[in-house]
Amino acid sequence: MKDLELLINILKQRGFVYQSQEIYGGLRGVYDWGHLGVIMKNKIKSFWLKDVVFKRENIFLIESSILGLKRTYEASGHLQYFNDPLVECKNCHQRFRADHLIKGDYGEVEFKEGKALCPICKGELTEERSFNLMFKTYIGPVEELASVAYLRPETAQGMFYNFKNILNSYRPKLPFGIAQIGKAFRNEITPKNFLFRIREFEQMELEFFVKPEEAEKWFNYWVEERYNWYLKLGFKKENLRKYIYPKEELAHYSAGTIDIEYNYPFGFKELEGIANRTDYDLKRHSEFSNEELKYFDEKNKEKIYPYVIEPSVGVERLMFAIFCEFYDEDEIEGEVRRVFRFPSFLAPIEVAVFPLLSNRKKLVEKAKEIYFELKNEGFIVFYDDSGSIGRRYRRQDEIGTPFCLTIDFQTLEDETITIRDRDTTKQERLKIPEIKDFLREKLNF
Repeated sequence: MKDLELLINILKQRGFVYQSQEIYGGLRGVYDWGHLGVIMKNKIKSFWLKDVVFKRENIFLIESSILGLKRTYEASGHLQYFNDPLVECKNCHQRFRADHLIKGDYGEVEFKEGKALCPICKGELTEERSFNLMFKTYIGPVEELASVAYLRPETAQGMFYNFKNILNSYRPKLPFGIAQIGKAFRNEITPKNFLFRIREFEQMELEFFVKPEEAEKWFNYWVEERYNWYLKLGFKKENLRKYIYPKEELAHYSAGTIDIEYNYPFGFKELEGIANRTDYDLKRHSEFSNEELKYFDEKNKEKIYPYVIEPSVGVERLMFAIFCEFYDEDEIEGEVRRVFRFPSFLAPIEVAVFPLLSNRKKLVEKAKEIYFELKNEGFIVFYDDSGSIGRRYRRQDEIGTPFCLTIDFQTLEDETITIRDRDTTKQERLKIPEIKDFLREKLNF
């Protein structure tokens, strides 16, 4: 998928995702999700929970607060390290990330006397300064230093400052994990590339606590587990790759990081990161809170700070990758067909039900009967009797619905219906009682 504008238009038109507050000019770097997008996001989160949490032992879920104390982010290093280099044009006052500017991410850069010029108006740029990416706010009615708080820039810290609570509540043995899905906020200097770099997003994160001597083994384990999960979702191998961070690029807490990158329309970029965070976080929160966040190793009769392996993926980036991966075009009867070839289990609408003709009462009644029966069985079903059958098929193809059921005159005679496959467009007849088992088999993840 290389035509990003076309993709964005389809996603908006069909109700997957919208620019937030568009009627007021839009809020840059923030998006709202429509009906189909919400369904897909919830499916993705459910698949992640199933794979990362529910099929394993000793993984515990939490939901920590979005608001964080200043002290929390002093401990985590975010106040010190969570900064991007900012430059501003003195003429048009556009702001840019200095490192992205030099790489040409904003367009071709011209230089004057060795200094980069604004890529928009060729004006002079300010000196580079450090810009902290956290959103600051205040708790209580008075804006004063003592009430400073921040919107969390990641979900991870909630899992670290709840470490002791998890130990006391569940008494887990190493290795064990704490997992969380939730909102995070980053005041990006220049949000761009649609859903890739935005200011409000969801993360799916796991903090997996291990013995220090086993950290490398578990790091490699989670890299392979997470890479294979994308293959299971249906991603092509050629659109995925692993990027090993060199030492000079590692975050302050990391002893090693590998990104799983996806081939977006603008090239390979990070989809998910897996990091060996060492014992940095637990030590820092112990120091700043004066609470001991150690684990008692019964075998060696000693208290230790476990190491942490962290797989972390942004839901919106993953959704973006899914839209790119499964969008396709082909030709049917001389017409270009736009189709999302989502795996059946991932499609927002699982099956559509049509009466062949909308003005034949018996066909409509039978179609509605099947529609409600499937809904009551838990399938996500769409009913449509507007326009020709061909146009109805095209609308469902464009939102990725894998199967369409058509109730025709033969249905009234022998209780069979036509089922159409989205990818092949082939049709076959099935008996109505067989439909549920057919769909359950096809929609299984």
